[in-house]
Amino acid sequence: MKKKEIQELKNRPTEELKHLVIEGGEKLRTLRFDLAKGKVKDISQIHEAKKKIARMKTFIHENERAK
Repeated sequence: MKKKEIQELKNRPTEELKHLVIEGGEKLRTLRFDLAKGKVKDISQIHEAKKKIARMKTFIHENERAK
């Protein structure tokens, strides 16, 4: 993720971030199933998805603490 993308995530409302975490979890689950089936050749996609979910959860936590 680039700094610009991270900054855009940080500025999103908490409810939208929660929705994106759910979507990211579904994408991660799909990637893991595809990896088991042998469809995924690039494992870094899984790593990036996990990092993106973690960042979004961090921003949610920061927003809730600020309130």
